[in-house]
Amino acid sequence: MWEKREMVELNRSVGGTGKMVNESSLDFAVSAQGQTKDWLLQLAYMVRALLVDHAFEDHNKRTAVAAIITTFEEMKIAYDPYAVNSLATRIAKKNVRNVRTIRSMMKDAIR
Repeated sequence: MWEKREMVELNRSVGGTGKMVNESSLDFAVSAQGQTKDWLLQLAYMVRALLVDHAFEDHNKRTAVAAIITTFEEMKIAYDPYAVNSLATRIAKKNVRNVRTIRSMMKDAIR
């Protein structure tokens, strides 16, 4: 689904520096994506790396929102953009670490 270089580019596209501060978390998220065919769970690993583990120096929330929206659009999934933004805020504030919980929360943003 998402490769590390694509995440760096996405972070830069939303105003970030692209500088990683928790590269191992991003590496884990990329490798974990290969362990499941469930695209929403794959995305949940990446979202956790961004919102909980703070993979980048800055703009992790914006990068996570952009990753979710981009994925939904590529999959032709109808979504509520306000729900996606709210979702990212809730995950970050509550420090939701469980990827299955994150997956479930993202599913709620789908129309």
